[in-house]
Amino acid sequence: MSIDKYQETYIQNCFADRIGGPNYGKSANNNKLDIIKRAMAAANKNFPDIELINLGAYDPNEMMDTGIAATLAAEAAKPENRGYANNGIPEFKEAAAAYLAEVFGVEDIDPETEVVYSSGSNSALAIIPSAFINPGDVAVLTVPGYPAMGAHTKYLGGEVYNVQLTKENHFLPDLASIPEEIALRTKLIYLNYPNNPTGASATAEFFTEVIEWAKKYNVIVVHDAAYAALTYDGLKPFSFLSVPGAKDVGVELHSLSKSFNMSGWSMGFAAGNPLVVKAFSEIKDNHDSGQSMAIQKAAAYGLAHPEITLKMTEKYSRRHDMLVQALNELGFRVEKPKGSVYLYVEAPSGIVGGRRFESAEDFSQFLIREKLISSVPWDDAGHFVRFSVTFEASGEEEEQRVIGEIKRRLSDIQFEF
Repeated sequence: MSIDKYQETYIQNCFADRIGGPNYGKSANNNKLDIIKRAMAAANKNFPDIELINLGAYDPNEMMDTGIAATLAAEAAKPENRGYANNGIPEFKEAAAAYLAEVFGVEDIDPETEVVYSSGSNSALAIIPSAFINPGDVAVLTVPGYPAMGAHTKYLGGEVYNVQLTKENHFLPDLASIPEEIALRTKLIYLNYPNNPTGASATAEFFTEVIEWAKKYNVIVVHDAAYAALTYDGLKPFSFLSVPGAKDVGVELHSLSKSFNMSGWSMGFAAGNPLVVKAFSEIKDNHDSGQSMAIQKAAAYGLAHPEITLKMTEKYSRRHDMLVQALNELGFRVEKPKGSVYLYVEAPSGIVGGRRFESAEDFSQFLIREKLISSVPWDDAGHFVRFSVTFEASGEEEEQRVIGEIKRRLSDIQFEF
């Protein structure tokens, strides 16, 4: 039976206001990614014989390391791994602490009290507000950014205050711009470096400023470090927890999705302040019964082999180089980021002698509908589109072909900026 039939029943009036109340489901979904998916589907339908180049992708384009897969297969066959894992097994927590020490130089993490697994970063971002946000409390987010960071604060009756990331400030938030009245009501500040979508990296000086601000206003810092191990051109992987005082004020979230090609496995961990970790663990214990122990042991294998990530960064760095060069030759003004899989590109204002782009959304729709190149638009702080170097291509020769095809499709256009 169609959903329209059920929209006529009492159930339609039972939805919580936080997801739309009685109007839930009655209008088109205007989520950014859903809009892109619809545009991609239309482009495929209208031009079925033309390759769609997906630069809007955010999932890795390769399988996980064979050693990780083999470990999963072996552990899944063991009867001792069949039960519930609750808040994680010691083997994974110890691997996470060792990983932070080996890759990021963070030596003082107690795996028993300062690490807990999470079902990926999304799960952690959803759960943490339940430990801290009361109605009227504030969470500070940066925009552009990952909307899921603020969703549960709003669900709990809290407020979200957005700080813009601008090119002029190197895509770092200006903490001094946060009004005193907001800072005094803030419980959580979410940061993400290397950043999605800007690709910007943070410095020890910036995180020192964050720690001082957090202590001044009694704020908990949640650093989403999903891309922290993906760095290029001599920049070493850098952790918020390596800065003195960080563990006093917050936690860092790590995900194996991007760093180990394990998207879909839902594995990550939170590390840092033991009180935050304890509260996260207690609430998470009421959300799930624990990720499979076999998956945790496979993830522990990955964390013990950071060379897996190094191989990936070589590929992503090479792709960034090629894409930056191609776009600059087409008239864009692009700089290679020091980390992440994203290239944040200022959208043109129009085409010489042709159409105008009033927003990044306009430009992104032009790319997908006219040139079959997908991107993710951001109009939160200026007009930018995000390209990803996780596009489908097997090997360097195929990468060169894809980049060459992008140049070919856009070479008949002169953009205005």
